[in-house]
Amino acid sequence: MWALTVAAVIEREGRFLVVEEPDKVTGLPVINQPAGHVEPGESLLDAVRREVREETGLAFTPEAIVGLYPLKAANGKDYFRVCFTGTVPEGAVAAPEDADILRCRWLSRTELGAAALRSGWVLRCLDDALAGRRFPLDLVTDIRVER
Repeated sequence: MWALTVAAVIEREGRFLVVEEPDKVTGLPVINQPAGHVEPGESLLDAVRREVREETGLAFTPEAIVGLYPLKAANGKDYFRVCFTGTVPEGAVAAPEDADILRCRWLSRTELGAAALRSGWVLRCLDDALAGRRFPLDLVTDIRVER
């Protein structure tokens, strides 16, 4: 069974907003985009807005979908990541609301390439965004109760 997740690529002046969190296995700090699981009944857009707010304390405005990324993780689980790009308010200071987030950082692509990452999808999503991959938000629709 797939676990559905969302992630956000947020760029400002050549730097990207990322979160530092403890690795689930080693406990050592790793870097990730603001990201997380979609809750039952939650739309993808609501999920990415919520995850960015929880992990950075900032309001996220999604602008486009960067890509869809299936992943077979080292833990044996299957994940399906939907990555968005968008903005946070100019000048706002990131402050995590989620106690699992150690801190937020703005890092360059070069710094991210040398960092300990949560997964290889961090750079893949970032590089796809840098390459200009953009799909319209209406590629996904909100959940509707069918009768």
